[in-house]
Formats: sequence, structure tokens, C-alpha cells
Amino acid sequence: MKIALAQLNSTVGDIAGNADKVVAVHGEAKRAGADLVVLPELFLTGYPPEDLVLKPAFQDAAHDKVAELAEALADGPGVLLGTIWRQGDQLYNAVVLLDGGKVGAVRFKVDLPNYGVFDEKRLFEPGPLPGPINFRDVRIGVPICEDIWSEEVTECLEESGAELLLVPNGSPFDWKKPDIRTNIAVARITETNLPLAYVNLVGGQDELVFDGASFVLNANRSLACQLPQWREVVVVTEWLKEDDIWVCAKTEIAAIDDGDAAAYQACMLGLRDYVAKNGFPGVVLGLSGGIDSALVAAIAVDAVGADKVHSVMLPYRYTSEESLGDAAACATALGMRYDTISIGPAVEGFTQALADMFAGTEAGVTEENIQSRVRGTTLMAISNKFGSMVVTTGNKSEMSVGYATLYGDMNGGFNPIKDLYKTEVFRVAAWRNANVPDGALGPSGVVIPANILTKPPTAELREDQKDEDSLPPYDVLDDILTGLVEDERPLSEIVARGHAPELVARIQHLLYISEYKRRQAAPGIKISSRNFGRDRRYPITNRFREPVDTAKKPKRKAEAPEQVAPSPDGGDMG
Repeated sequence: MKIALAQLNSTVGDIAGNADKVVAVHGEAKRAGADLVVLPELFLTGYPPEDLVLKPAFQDAAHDKVAELAEALADGPGVLLGTIWRQGDQLYNAVVLLDGGKVGAVRFKVDLPNYGVFDEKRLFEPGPLPGPINFRDVRIGVPICEDIWSEEVTECLEESGAELLLVPNGSPFDWKKPDIRTNIAVARITETNLPLAYVNLVGGQDELVFDGASFVLNANRSLACQLPQWREVVVVTEWLKEDDIWVCAKTEIAAIDDGDAAAYQACMLGLRDYVAKNGFPGVVLGLSGGIDSALVAAIAVDAVGADKVHSVMLPYRYTSEESLGDAAACATALGMRYDTISIGPAVEGFTQALADMFAGTEAGVTEENIQSRVRGTTLMAISNKFGSMVVTTGNKSEMSVGYATLYGDMNGGFNPIKDLYKTEVFRVAAWRNANVPDGALGPSGVVIPANILTKPPTAELREDQKDEDSLPPYDVLDDILTGLVEDERPLSEIVARGHAPELVARIQHLLYISEYKRRQAAPGIKISSRNFGRDRRYPITNRFREPVDTAKKPKRKAEAPEQVAPSPDGGDMG
């Protein structure tokens, strides 16, 4: 038996376009002599379709397209296709078998995930425990994605006579996910003694990136096939039955990215698909000479090409010659368009207009944030005039503690580095200077000037300003934030890592009071297992503060010096 694994990129809501891909891959598989094509979870509708599936017209369109495809694909291999399925007044996450001109079988997802980025229980009904599908005298178990994350569904399939498991998936990327998937699959194989093919989506959908990385494990848990990440691919696998066990012949074994390489690829693919699937002609960004905007510029050029990236330096009196030089050097290295627009006249105009209102007050953060908001308005004006989408450049460290300006540096339609802490930004930028990612459209060599990687970060909103005037060193801040955000550690454990109790309490407070800003931030790529927005959903109005024993002294480091808390509306265009 030959089974084609179709790791493809669908678009949510584009039922006709997704169906065209099904037809194309069916033809390819037919020419290769395949018996069966397996597509990812909810491929026809796109995944995750969220509340779009509640729209009756959408349900009707999906149902009609399934019937149309069944007729169109009558000759050749069967197709296991993920789609929504309405039965009576119930809606299911389903897989249908198209074979011989009809819908030969339907199976429903049993275990509906309702954690992290998933919200399926409010959309779908759980299906009954399934039996295998009889496909041309082979009994195939088709658990859907989450159905293999516990043993109940696969054990039911094994007990009811399944001979192999074909698993359609919509499994979004995070740093830990590839290893987790493999471990889950191995556990199910060990319990059932059945081979398993894992077919995953690839591509970006809003904040989520699906990395593909589909694979086949034989019943002896050996790896027979490993598809690459980040790109569409169709592989026809060959299966033979030996001693009543189906065995997949060994084929392509692609390398799997991890660490900084995986993060960069996810950001690049997510931005590329967000721009393309939403029909933007390109992107525009503020290029400050700082590390964040430089990394975003590199990602943008790699994602959509230098000819579709417009970078703009927006200097004011506090912008240093060093920043001007670094920004220009970065633009030259990446080969993108670079313009300079002085914000001085606009800032002075606002200052003059507000002079009577602000009379008798000291200049401070308010005046600093006028600069940031003028920059944001300028970029939005360019976007409105020429159609390119503004990409914003704030990192996770800044967004955690509110070191960002609403309607200023937070302006934009998308943020590819939203889920990277500042220390990770530096690491990923250094990785890109030493590597050219697969599929990148940008140049090789050093694309982020070395000086940008080594100089102290600064917002340049006042004379001689440095980020560490308002924040602890980023290695300290990021370690505390990892404990608070990713791990939800008790404050006492974070203090025990060597951080001053007063500093940990202050960062906790800043994290909580900045929730209102994060709710208004642009969407951005999910990299971690706990990103803002899709995973971590805290209330804006929130008076809870975990107490910390300020009498305790750090065990590892000397107590950090007293830090000045950043303004609730601090800004950073870098």
C-alpha cells in the first residue's frame, strides 16, 4: 500500500482555495501510484477556524465542497480530508474518507482541547469513541490530533481491529513541541503496537505557526519518515504487511530545527503568511538603529523580499549619530528601501499646542511619549497612503512590564518578535548573522551590524537615556519574567534564584498593571508555550499581588540595586 502524506498550508475560510490544493495533491498522488492521501486536521476549512464555524453559511459551503470533491476525485487514490461536519444540530471536527465518488466514512474528533490556544469545546461536540475505517480491506484508525494525547481513543481503535494509525493534525509550533509530539506518538505505539503516521499542517494563521514536521513511526518505534519543517511537501510512503503488522519503508529523514533557528523560522513563516494571506503588498517599519527593529527588518526581508520592505528612520534631537549610522548600515546590508523623516516639526507642533495646558508642569514622560506617538502616526500615514502594513517591533520583555507606548511604538498590524524576550532577541539576531534560513529571501552574511548587537539598548527619548535607567539588566529581567509568565513560579522561588525580593515584587506589579496595553497590542508570532494573548489571559482589572518576604536575601547573587520603575507609558522605538 502507498500512502501520500500531504503536509500542506491551508488558509482559514478559503474553502475553494483549499479544495484546489486537495485536487492538485490528489493528481500528484495518483501519478505516483498512491492508494490513499492523508491531509491535516480541518484542512478544507483552515485551522483554527474559531467562531467562523458557527456561521451557517460557512457550514453549508464546507458541506457542499465535500460533496463536490468526492465526485471530482472518484478516480484514483482515496482521500482522508479534515473538515467540519454538521449532523443534525451538532457540529463536529471531522475527517471524511472520499473514495469511489462518495463519502465513504466519517470520523469525529473525540478529545476536544480547551487549553492554551485551543478553544474547541465551545465550537464542537465531542464524537463517540471511533472504530477503524475499512479502506480497501485495510482497517485504518484515524484519531484526530488531540485524540492521541491520551490512550483512550487509540486503545479503542486497537481493540476494535485497527491495523495502523493515520493522525491528521493541526499542531502549532512552540519551542518544546517537536519533542513532545514524538514522545506522545511513541507512547501510543507502545500501548497499541500499531504504526503511526503523523500528518501536520504547515503555515501561519494569525499568531499561530504550524511547522509541519510530519513523521511516521513503525510499530517497533523506529523512525521511517521525517518530513521537513516550515514548507509544504508531499511524500508517498510505501507500506508492506509483515507478520500481520504494517511496516513503512524508510524514506526521507529531514533535520528538525531547534532553539534560535526554529524561532527565526517560525517568525519568518508567520510574517510571510500574515502578509500574503491578508493581501498586503509589503511592510513598512521604523528602523531606529536598535536591535529589535533590526531583527524585525531582517525577518521581514527574509519573509517577503527586500523589494517589499520599506524602512524609515524617524530621528529627533535625541537620536544619536551612532543610531543614524547603524540604521543606515542595516538597511544597506539587507538591501531594502530606507528613508529618513524628521519628526521634529511635528513634535514641536504638539508641544506648542499643549503649552498652555501644560503650563507650570515639569517636562517628563508625557513629552517623551509624544515623540513615540508622532513616530507611530507617521508610519501609519505611510501605510495608509501606500498600502503596506506597519510591522511593530516591541519584544516580550518590554511588553511584559509596559515599557512601550500605546498609539506610538505599539502601532502596527503585526509583530513577529512579540513572543521573544530581549535576551532571546539578541541571540536570534546573532544566529541570523551566522546563518541563512531555508527559504529566506534575504542576503547572506552579516545583515545586522555588529555595533547594534553590542551597544546598550536605549529608547533615545531623552538625553543619554538607557533602558537600564528604568529596567534591571535584561538578563535579570528576563529570568524573573520567565518565572512569572512561562512557569507561574511562586515569588519565593524566583527570589531563591538570586533576585532581590523588592525587585521581584516590583516586576510582578508592572506585569499586572500593563495588561491593558497588551490587550491593545498587535498580534504576533507564538514562540513560547505561554505567549501573551492566546495562552496567558489575565484580567485587566486585577488587585491580586502575591506577597514576597522582603526580609529574605538572595542565595546566589548580591541584592540588585534599587531600580526605578518604568512609567506605565514608557516607550521604545528600538
